[in-house]
Amino acid sequence: MDAVVVDAGSKLLKAGFAAPDQDPALVIPTKMERVVEDGDMVNSAMFEEVKVDPVVRGFIREWDAMEDLLHHVVYSQLAWEVGNEGNILFTEPLSTPKSVREQLVQLMFETFNISGFYASEQAVLSLYAVGRISGCTVDIGHGKIDIAPVCEGAVQHIASKRFEIAGIDLTELLFRELQKSNPLVKIDISTVERLKEQYSCCADDQFAYEHMRKSAPEKHVLPDGQVRNYPINVIIMPCYSITKLF
Repeated sequence: MDAVVVDAGSKLLKAGFAAPDQDPALVIPTKMERVVEDGDMVNSAMFEEVKVDPVVRGFIREWDAMEDLLHHVVYSQLAWEVGNEGNILFTEPLSTPKSVREQLVQLMFETFNISGFYASEQAVLSLYAVGRISGCTVDIGHGKIDIAPVCEGAVQHIASKRFEIAGIDLTELLFRELQKSNPLVKIDISTVERLKEQYSCCADDQFAYEHMRKSAPEKHVLPDGQVRNYPINVIIMPCYSITKLF
């Protein structure tokens, strides 16, 4: 059985079997919803819906939720059999605390009874994916930005930098700006997230940038029902290679 690779991010969890030139078999949201079990409450109608983020800024925070999520991934989606578990590889962000790594190892061996475990830093794996062992990687995610130089397969931590500002912070900034522009319109953060992903884009090169700009929709329906017949001012910035190889 091929080893399973798991990349648990603040927004998405990607998992699949280790195979050359193969996309992840599973890409699912990391956010979960806490539900009421039978007998937990007399009146479940009074129970407030709670969203749980097992991974915050790249690090696992809610271990019970993470255990349930991983159980769904490896047994329900990747078809592992109880008692016949294989090996697993976890990617980990820059500056992962030792306590988080130790608790993850304990969870894997004691709860999932895996045959083997390995954790590797995302910067190293990113270079391996393009056939390199040295380079400088910039990892921009939903909850953090990691900048890490890698030499001969080893991250140079003394020259690395982690910023806890990323996609979620842009979403919250857009949310506040929309609230200030029209306080009467009720809009939630998930709707703002979809607006950002739909209208704020990055292009691979100048040609793709021009094509994206020309294909932008001419009409936009706002949350309050208004229809704008001219494009909303959205910055679409060209995004070039973020990996500089030595």
